[in-house]
Amino acid sequence: MSEYTVERLDVAPYFDMERIISMTQETRIGGATLERLMRLWEAWLPELTVERIDTGKIAYLVVWLSKTVEEAVDKAWEDSPSDAYLDNALAQTLCMEAVHAVLPEVEDAGCAPAPRPTDKLRAALEAEGLPYLHDGATLSRRYAVVTHHPFKGGCEICHLQKECPKGQGQSGSASVVLPGYEKPTSLP
Repeated sequence: MSEYTVERLDVAPYFDMERIISMTQETRIGGATLERLMRLWEAWLPELTVERIDTGKIAYLVVWLSKTVEEAVDKAWEDSPSDAYLDNALAQTLCMEAVHAVLPEVEDAGCAPAPRPTDKLRAALEAEGLPYLHDGATLSRRYAVVTHHPFKGGCEICHLQKECPKGQGQSGSASVVLPGYEKPTSLP
């Protein structure tokens, strides 16, 4: 087993109505729905884990919601797909708000670039109860984020760049580009 250290970070992200509306792609959310989402946010905060894992040369920010949240969202799909859609977006937002609270640069970059899953990272995450599935870069929790800590850059360092529309320049979203990673421009 690889050596690593873990620091639990005390993060309580605030309920950001604007971000939730953006994530759900809604133009407005009614009062009763908003109250339901706020209750879920409060109920899910204790299910949030935020850790800084240091594997020696590289450190990572790891954020995830427990299986309890996944089960709640799955149950919501059975009862009301429209509510479940909002609940799913809420869980994603909760994770990203936690990331933004620790690494505000991620918000400017537009995403939290996924690191290459090294053997040391795999071992540390497995020991923490958040293993990668199979040999890929998919985590065992549905609502989970792993990125470098401290922030190291945007799309240009992302392990998932080849599979990501944003990483392939197919999205209008802006990203931070580190010097030396600029796309070459062709002369007219």
